[in-house]
Amino acid sequence: MNDALAALYPQHLATLRERTDTALARGGFDHLVVPAGRPITKFLDDQDYPFIANPHFKHWLPLVDAPGSWLVYTPGEKPKLVFLQPRDYWHVVPEAPSGYWVDSFDIVIVRKPADAIAELPQSLARSAIIGDQYCALDEVCANNPPAVVDHLHYHRAFKTPYEIALMREASRRGTRGHRAAEQAFRNGESELGIHFAYLKAVGQIDAELPYASIVGLNEHGAVLHYTNFDRKAPAESRSFLIDAGASASGYASDITRTYAGKNFGEFQALIDSVDAAEQSFVSKVRAGQSYPELHVHAHHALAGVLREHGFIRMSAESAVESGVSSAFFPHGLGHGIGLQVHDVAGFAAGETGGTIAKPEGHPYLRLTRNLEAGMVVTIEPGIYFIDMLLAELKNKPFANDIDWAKVDAFRKYGGIRIEDDVVCTTGEPENLTRDAFALI
Repeated sequence: MNDALAALYPQHLATLRERTDTALARGGFDHLVVPAGRPITKFLDDQDYPFIANPHFKHWLPLVDAPGSWLVYTPGEKPKLVFLQPRDYWHVVPEAPSGYWVDSFDIVIVRKPADAIAELPQSLARSAIIGDQYCALDEVCANNPPAVVDHLHYHRAFKTPYEIALMREASRRGTRGHRAAEQAFRNGESELGIHFAYLKAVGQIDAELPYASIVGLNEHGAVLHYTNFDRKAPAESRSFLIDAGASASGYASDITRTYAGKNFGEFQALIDSVDAAEQSFVSKVRAGQSYPELHVHAHHALAGVLREHGFIRMSAESAVESGVSSAFFPHGLGHGIGLQVHDVAGFAAGETGGTIAKPEGHPYLRLTRNLEAGMVVTIEPGIYFIDMLLAELKNKPFANDIDWAKVDAFRKYGGIRIEDDVVCTTGEPENLTRDAFALI
């Protein structure tokens, strides 16, 4: 793996330098300064929340555990890493940088956070400093100039071959966890027990995952972001929805699968239909495809699934126009993914800013751009039986076009979501998730 990354990294770094040169010129800045960040202390406490590196920092180099460190880039010069390696016997001190990427940087090791300030450009007023209000020191404040940030965020949607290699690895780790979680479900484990099986197979703790895992049995599958982890296994495990990813050098995978328990063939049949629809949507991840149009197409296709399985008697077109499809599929089809599980600039109209509006009636869509080669997106359709949303349908004029007895019979399953991470290429899409499952 490291040999492959070593071969790809120089081109990745060259791409970042080129993007940053343009961004700094547009903003009128001489330097890019990126703090890795620092731990945030809990309110009224002396303990910190788990450290999460600034995504702009880990975009340049594969360091996810370097609190207090800084990246400095000046066009035409070698990028500089100011690496904090404190004298500390309370915590594990980060090891000195090593690996395939270190020769690409001037590395300065400091012992105290304040010592890093002396290594930053003297002309901080001429520096684009990108970070949040916590990630720097009082002497250095992030300014996040829009002209620089807009350009960098817009282009971050286009992954380099190096980034896609890391995302393949994140997918491989995630699918190992999913296989272990499915087996734990089949063995009758609780939600917490399933989650432990997932973590062990992935080899990461919760704080290292790109997002909090969703592990829902039975009706819990109807809660889109269910993260409660019941400690006790249910008397009957009818269904299992898991939405969980893994990380590789700061890059995320985002994978969802739904399983039926033994002797619940009616639910398995619905899973199979959603899975077939999901794969048809994946096949449309091609350059030039409008993602909002793909999202609306998914609503029509899923409405067809609802009609095929007898939940509705209206046409797919009527189900979408009336909002019935949104009650069963209330979230967006997917989002960009990369350094963050919900990557930035999903609505960006261009590299100089602006937004592309969401289609009317679809407030939760996270991506409105046209797809282009190099983008990586998720495709995650679902059908759910959510009491609150279904109750709203019962008071609508078209309520008689819904088979409520059939709907009620499926409430005990919660819902279905199938999610893959997909690379848009110049030809056939690359399904990172299915490819990773195939390797197991």
